[in-house]
Amino acid sequence: MTTKRFFAVFLLVSLVLAGIVSYYASANPDGLEKVAEDKGISAKEKDHSLKDSPLGDYGVKGVDDARLSGGLSGVIGVGLVLLVGGGLFWTVRRRGPAAGPAAPEREAGAPAEPSRKG
Repeated sequence: MTTKRFFAVFLLVSLVLAGIVSYYASANPDGLEKVAEDKGISAKEKDHSLKDSPLGDYGVKGVDDARLSGGLSGVIGVGLVLLVGGGLFWTVRRRGPAAGPAAPEREAGAPAEPSRKG
Protein backbone atom coordinates (compact mmCIF):
# COMPACT_ATOMS: atom_id res chain seq x y z
CA MET A 1 0.00 0.00 0.00
CA THR A 2 1.42 3.36 -0.99
CA THR A 3 1.69 6.22 1.47
CA LYS A 4 -0.84 8.34 -0.45
CA ARG A 5 -3.32 5.49 -0.50
CA PHE A 6 -2.82 4.87 3.23
CA PHE A 7 -3.52 8.52 4.04
CA ALA A 8 -6.55 8.58 1.73
CA VAL A 9 -8.01 5.51 3.48
CA PHE A 10 -7.15 7.03 6.90
CA LEU A 11 -8.92 10.27 5.96
CA LEU A 12 -11.96 8.42 4.65
CA VAL A 13 -12.25 6.25 7.78
CA SER A 14 -11.83 9.32 10.02
CA LEU A 15 -14.55 11.22 8.19
CA VAL A 16 -16.92 8.24 8.24
CA LEU A 17 -16.41 7.77 11.98
CA ALA A 18 -16.76 11.47 12.73
CA GLY A 19 -19.63 12.24 10.38
CA ILE A 20 -21.69 9.06 10.13
CA VAL A 21 -20.97 6.77 13.07
CA SER A 22 -21.29 9.67 15.52
CA TYR A 23 -24.87 10.04 14.22
CA TYR A 24 -25.69 6.79 16.05
CA ALA A 25 -24.02 7.72 19.34
CA SER A 26 -26.21 7.54 22.38
CA ALA A 27 -27.64 10.78 23.73
CA ASN A 28 -27.71 9.28 27.24
CA PRO A 29 -24.97 10.35 29.65
CA ASP A 30 -21.87 8.18 29.77
CA GLY A 31 -20.75 6.36 32.93
CA LEU A 32 -18.90 9.29 34.47
CA GLU A 33 -21.76 11.72 33.86
CA LYS A 34 -24.25 9.20 35.26
CA VAL A 35 -22.24 8.76 38.47
CA ALA A 36 -21.89 12.55 38.79
CA GLU A 37 -25.67 12.92 38.46
CA ASP A 38 -26.37 10.09 40.92
CA LYS A 39 -23.96 11.46 43.55
CA GLY A 40 -25.05 15.09 43.15
CA ILE A 41 -21.67 16.24 41.85
CA SER A 42 -23.16 17.58 38.61
CA ALA A 43 -25.20 20.14 40.57
CA LYS A 44 -21.95 22.08 41.10
CA GLU A 45 -20.89 22.09 37.46
CA LYS A 46 -20.50 25.36 35.59
CA ASP A 47 -20.65 26.14 31.89
CA HIS A 48 -17.27 26.40 30.20
CA SER A 49 -16.13 29.56 28.48
CA LEU A 50 -16.39 28.08 24.97
CA LYS A 51 -19.98 26.91 25.35
CA ASP A 52 -21.26 29.58 22.95
CA SER A 53 -18.53 29.08 20.34
CA PRO A 54 -19.50 27.88 16.84
CA LEU A 55 -18.58 24.27 17.75
CA GLY A 56 -19.52 24.38 21.45
CA ASP A 57 -21.06 21.31 23.11
CA TYR A 58 -20.19 18.92 20.26
CA GLY A 59 -22.44 20.63 17.74
CA VAL A 60 -22.53 23.29 15.04
CA LYS A 61 -24.26 26.49 16.08
CA GLY A 62 -27.30 27.19 13.91
CA VAL A 63 -28.01 23.55 12.94
CA ASP A 64 -31.19 22.47 14.70
CA ASP A 65 -30.94 18.70 14.17
CA ALA A 66 -28.75 17.48 17.06
CA ARG A 67 -27.44 14.41 15.25
CA LEU A 68 -26.62 16.29 12.05
CA SER A 69 -25.01 19.04 14.12
CA GLY A 70 -22.85 16.49 15.96
CA GLY A 71 -21.78 14.82 12.72
CA LEU A 72 -20.86 18.13 11.13
CA SER A 73 -18.84 19.18 14.16
CA GLY A 74 -17.00 15.85 14.01
CA VAL A 75 -16.13 16.34 10.34
CA ILE A 76 -15.02 19.92 11.01
CA GLY A 77 -12.94 18.70 13.97
CA VAL A 78 -11.23 16.04 11.85
CA GLY A 79 -10.46 18.66 9.22
CA LEU A 80 -9.02 21.09 11.77
CA VAL A 81 -6.87 18.42 13.41
CA LEU A 82 -5.51 17.31 10.03
CA LEU A 83 -4.78 20.91 9.01
CA VAL A 84 -3.00 21.78 12.25
CA GLY A 85 -1.17 18.45 12.50
CA GLY A 86 -0.23 18.48 8.82
CA GLY A 87 0.96 22.07 9.08
CA LEU A 88 3.13 21.27 12.08
CA PHE A 89 4.52 18.18 10.36
CA TRP A 90 5.25 20.16 7.19
CA THR A 91 6.96 22.92 9.19
CA VAL A 92 9.15 20.50 11.12
CA ARG A 93 10.01 18.52 8.00
CA ARG A 94 11.02 21.68 6.11
CA ARG A 95 13.51 22.60 8.84
CA GLY A 96 15.67 19.63 7.86
CA PRO A 97 17.89 17.51 10.08
CA ALA A 98 19.12 18.86 13.37
CA ALA A 99 22.35 20.82 13.15
CA GLY A 100 25.38 19.08 14.53
CA PRO A 101 28.48 17.20 13.49
CA ALA A 102 27.74 14.70 10.78
CA ALA A 103 28.72 11.12 11.40
CA PRO A 104 31.64 10.11 9.19
CA GLU A 105 30.63 7.86 6.36
CA ARG A 106 32.50 4.64 5.86
CA GLU A 107 32.90 2.76 2.66
CA ALA A 108 30.68 -0.21 1.92
CA GLY A 109 32.23 -3.38 3.26
CA ALA A 110 34.75 -1.53 5.45
CA PRO A 111 34.93 -2.81 9.00
CA ALA A 112 33.66 -0.56 11.76
CA GLU A 113 36.31 1.17 13.82
CA PRO A 114 37.01 -0.53 17.13
CA SER A 115 35.93 1.38 20.19
CA ARG A 116 38.73 2.92 22.20
CA LYS A 117 38.42 2.52 25.92
CA GLY A 118 40.90 3.93 28.16
